[in-house]
Amino acid sequence: MASLRGKFLIASPALVDPNFARTVVLIAEHNDDGAMGLILNRPTEAVVAEAVEELAGVVEPGEAVFLGGPVQEQSVMVLAEFDDPVQAAALVIEDIGFLPADAQLEDLSGHTRRARVFAGHSGWGPGQLDAELDEGSWIVADPRTDEVFCEDPDELWSAALERKGGAYALLARMPADPSLN
Repeated sequence: MASLRGKFLIASPALVDPNFARTVVLIAEHNDDGAMGLILNRPTEAVVAEAVEELAGVVEPGEAVFLGGPVQEQSVMVLAEFDDPVQAAALVIEDIGFLPADAQLEDLSGHTRRARVFAGHSGWGPGQLDAELDEGSWIVADPRTDEVFCEDPDELWSAALERKGGAYALLARMPADPSLN
């Protein structure tokens, strides 16, 4: 299967894992060794300035820490939109990539347009994501920059499906618990 790096994975209603229900994951790496990504629509109640004080100046005041996934939830990753993509540790799409671990944080404010802090990440072993795709757990979509840093993460799942159109737009309007319909 071709690499899904830089793609969105939109959780299908068939995906029953509560870690990923109604999530949108940006795939940062996908190769023969597995895959890694970040859930984009799971803000936590923790505020960056309080939880990771040294990163307070990298994000907007009051910005929440997002749960990137169930793997290594104690680790922190910063996804940013760079003025100069060469400054990213690794690019995911266009000028969006990861902040280098050794970045001089005081210098970043003039080099990034926006950033988001994630606790943990999502990971799949060799062939695991491909198997989940084959069983219909995920819907693949091209990302839009404004969706990566969306202002209303609660609406991202529906918005990404709606944008795909057709039957996916119908899924976007499905209630979280279809039995309540």
